[in-house]
Amino acid sequence: MKELVEVLAKALVDHPDQVQVAQTDSEKSVHLQLTVAPEDMGKVIGKQGKIANAIRTIVKAAAVKDGRRVHVDIDQ
Repeated sequence: MKELVEVLAKALVDHPDQVQVAQTDSEKSVHLQLTVAPEDMGKVIGKQGKIANAIRTIVKAAAVKDGRRVHVDIDQ
């Protein structure tokens, strides 16, 4: 799932080299922390958060196969 978020974010931003994803696992959940350059925040979040919600939806759908819950946070 970490790789999925990384690929999606790098496709959206102007500075793909500054995209970082940190993953924290627990028994039944995964926490992903997406960090991008400050000038790319708008591109990752999108208007009214639609892009961020789409990223979260895609990752949650991938997590269903593993029977886990996923939380995605976006920081700069």
